[in-house]
Amino acid sequence: MTKYADPGTTRRHLLSQRLLMRRRTLGLTQQQVVARVERLGMRTTNRALSGLERGAGLDSAKLPELAHALDCSVTYLLGLTDDPSRWDPDHDLALGRRDATPTAVAVGPAGPWILGPDVPDLSHRTAAGA
Repeated sequence: MTKYADPGTTRRHLLSQRLLMRRRTLGLTQQQVVARVERLGMRTTNRALSGLERGAGLDSAKLPELAHALDCSVTYLLGLTDDPSRWDPDHDLALGRRDATPTAVAVGPAGPWILGPDVPDLSHRTAAGA
């Protein structure tokens, strides 16, 4: 009988790896990430971040702030794309295959983002134009 891994466990493991790898890539300490998240109005602690990096517990309410603090998209943290700046999922990753030729990423506004640089800014739309 074939035993399959629980998708939830696999995703938690990938998320914890992505959090840790992205923080290290940026050269940030856990304390610095916590400070960035708190500046966004979300309370957290070094202990909570350490737990997330070890795969202990997942507070999905903090994902947008964590992505912002780590200058990446939520999609990247969730493992749906291998590009930290991409919002759209890599279609082959969603199907369980790795794409050898990644698609181009649209250039977005300068600075950090939560969703990703290729998500259109609709904040300038008026009620009549919506």
